[in-house]
Amino acid sequence: MLETFVRKHRGSIYLVFRIMVGLLFMQHGAQKLFGAFGGQPVAIFSLLGVAGIIEFFGGLLITFGLFTRIVALFGIADMIGAWFIGHVKNGWIPIVNKGELALLYLAAFLIIFIYGQKFNNTHIRC
Repeated sequence: MLETFVRKHRGSIYLVFRIMVGLLFMQHGAQKLFGAFGGQPVAIFSLLGVAGIIEFFGGLLITFGLFTRIVALFGIADMIGAWFIGHVKNGWIPIVNKGELALLYLAAFLIIFIYGQKFNNTHIRC
């Protein structure tokens, strides 16, 4: 029964997944760029500023399903950078180095890169 439901609604499930990932990623960028959600604004022309631009605008584009594969590549690069620059110095275990969110986003962007705006050769509409 569950398998039938998932098979029937896989496009809608992926759409919700993509929108959730995009909106959450956008919030991280808003923290860095605007100091929103309890964050501290950073200099735009810094490494964190570039990450904020990728996260905010990339999150918006993924939410709306625009250039999803290209944006996912930028997200993957951003998360690899976050992992190696911000987390690995505290060890390789994600829960210890507080890098589990970067790895979760990396996995999410791999899925978005693979499927893009479409899922199973069916165009997903909002």
